[in-house]
Amino acid sequence: MALPTPSAAPGGNRSSGQYQRRNNDPFANIRRNHRIKVPQVRVISPEGKQLGILDTPKAVNLALEVGLDLAEVAPNATPPVCRIMDFGKYVYEEQKKHSHAKSTASKIKEIEFTARIAPNDFNTKLRHAEEFLDHGNKVKLRLKFRGREMAHTEIGFEVMKRAVVELAGMGHPDAEPKLIGRNIHVMLTPLPVNKRKAKFQVKGSDEDEPDVPRAAEA
Repeated sequence: MALPTPSAAPGGNRSSGQYQRRNNDPFANIRRNHRIKVPQVRVISPEGKQLGILDTPKAVNLALEVGLDLAEVAPNATPPVCRIMDFGKYVYEEQKKHSHAKSTASKIKEIEFTARIAPNDFNTKLRHAEEFLDHGNKVKLRLKFRGREMAHTEIGFEVMKRAVVELAGMGHPDAEPKLIGRNIHVMLTPLPVNKRKAKFQVKGSDEDEPDVPRAAEA
């Protein structure tokens, strides 16, 4: 059962600094243990078992005796529903999930094409896409039509399909290229590391450099 989403503190006479501090902690408004003032609560065990309606002090002691917390999960119910849990662990896991979501969102890279892109530019775009995929990033390919190019969207689809084929050694499309407004979009997800085969990346190494004979010593 999810805990309630914190709401803004009532009253408009608080300073902006106090208001900001309160909102910096998204879990501050979740009542737990001795902050629960109602006389009775409906209690759920850590395993999710219904323990029935208990006097609040008894429910709090029941949680504290096993080293856990009593936290409200449905404060608007009659009586409020509380769960015995490790509140610190709950906060940590929620923050971890939020951090992971932000991290995942930031890992989407975008490569932009045009319908009449030159071959050299096309290969350069693919090389950048390979680099992103090689670092484990999802890559969004976007082709933007200009002016009258919308009359021949098949040209753009051909470019995007060719890009997907060329990048098949590094990633696979989540879906077929799709026209949205004046743009064609397709998202690529990187292949497992052991299955990636770069085609356009140029990784400098001593082995790639041609042997150059040294000048004879005097």
